[in-house]
Amino acid sequence: MIHDYVIISIAVLLSVMILVMVGQKLKVAYPIFLVIAGLLVSFIPGMPQIEIEPDLVFLIFLPPILFEAAWFTSWQDFHKWRKQIFSMAFGLVFLTSIVVAYLSSSIIPGLTVAMGFLLGGVNSPPDAVAATSVLKNMKIPKKITTILEGESLINDASSLIVFKFALAAVISGQFIFREAVTDFFTMAIGGVAVGIGAGLVFGKFLRLIPSNSNIDTVITLIVPYVMYVAAEHFHFSGVLAVVAGGLLMSYNSHCYLSHTSRIQSGNVWSVLIFLMNTIIFILIGLELPIVVAAMKDYTISEGILYSIVIGGAIIFTRLAYSYAIVYVPRLLSKKVREENPKPDWKEPFIISFAAMRGVVSLAAALSIPVYISPGEAFPHRNIILFVTFVIILITLVGQGLLLSPILKFLKIDDAGSDLPEEKQEAILMKKLKETALQKLTSDFSELSENNSLVRHQIYKLENEMKLIADKAQCMGSTVDYAAAMNENKDVLRQVIQAQRNELHKMKREKIFDDHVMRTIEMQLDFDEAKITGFAH
Repeated sequence: MIHDYVIISIAVLLSVMILVMVGQKLKVAYPIFLVIAGLLVSFIPGMPQIEIEPDLVFLIFLPPILFEAAWFTSWQDFHKWRKQIFSMAFGLVFLTSIVVAYLSSSIIPGLTVAMGFLLGGVNSPPDAVAATSVLKNMKIPKKITTILEGESLINDASSLIVFKFALAAVISGQFIFREAVTDFFTMAIGGVAVGIGAGLVFGKFLRLIPSNSNIDTVITLIVPYVMYVAAEHFHFSGVLAVVAGGLLMSYNSHCYLSHTSRIQSGNVWSVLIFLMNTIIFILIGLELPIVVAAMKDYTISEGILYSIVIGGAIIFTRLAYSYAIVYVPRLLSKKVREENPKPDWKEPFIISFAAMRGVVSLAAALSIPVYISPGEAFPHRNIILFVTFVIILITLVGQGLLLSPILKFLKIDDAGSDLPEEKQEAILMKKLKETALQKLTSDFSELSENNSLVRHQIYKLENEMKLIADKAQCMGSTVDYAAAMNENKDVLRQVIQAQRNELHKMKREKIFDDHVMRTIEMQLDFDEAKITGFAH
């Protein structure tokens, strides 16, 4: 039995990886391609039905995905655009939930406002993974990416809180606003407190207890689960706990993680999150038979009509809200107009259009209980599940495929960047080389007279300083610096490849030890990674 499960698991993973490679060949983001592939596979006769287990998503998949996203979020950029991020993550979620609640209860026969809020809470948050994966290879301003990623880090918490209150209102038949507001702030503040507390404890633990890169990597994998489970145990927001703890630990990672731990854990996390994401998105597509089979009280055409109307309202609400929070403060305040440059009208449009729903919405819908009490079915669960599924397809597949041509048509520029990344890198490296040279000349000048290796380091740093100065001059004098950089990278890659070929030639001669050869080969890999960047 176990042997069969292992073979099936390997076959599924291999199939998913092949699908991802096909998607890359077709230049389609893998979340979109995997959902489409899952839909097509679900039509195969005799294909077993695979149902997403909500607890599996919320407990197994969600904590590490959120933690990884928080870890690699720029705290500086997050803080810079915090007002817009929090406004979208909370204000827009609540507004969307209200719009969906009253619209759905008015067009779907028998659906109450409380059930409408349930539907709104499920469909209000854009998916962090979908947005990041789809936008990764698209040329858009860093501000837009920061807002989308920052928003999707937090909005899962606000939407799940709306979902929980709406679910309780449907089951109990009553809703007390004052208690709901109090509980909301308790859950949010408590979740953040748990995350920060856990982050401080684990950070202190890693600083005090001797460890190695393997232990550090395993601990970073455990931390998000501890944060999530601890917060949920006290009925706080597990999502906010993981996000707050991830941001804190990432900001202070230099205090307790060595360079080898950072490299190794980064590689492990990259593979793990990629694997989780691919499984999640293929599962979304495979849910089609289960969602359709649940449609007993409504026809498929009715469900599609309701989904299009509600999905359109969600998209329009986000579009209107995105423009309102950018332009209304400028209309109302002269100070805002003077302090802030005139916004680009394209930015709110991209922020609106890049909001795609994903697995959290589907998992939340599936977590609605089948029965309120023994013998009493949960009312209208089937239509809530179907509408959610179709809205995911509309926003993820529909908007996701249209996003690239829209960006090309709009020709949006990254006008908000103060300095190109290459110039920032040159400035930082120059400062660090100056610090290193100053340290060597002031503290080790006598030692360098007798130690040729130390003296070599001084000469090396002096030469590197000259190279950085030449690079800065090249940036200012070269007309098309981007083209020159690409040409230079291509030359360096060919040089490194020639070195690698020579290394393999010497390996065949069997003169040098294998572990020494592997060390040198790894150094060449790092040199190439400096040029090309680490691919995820």
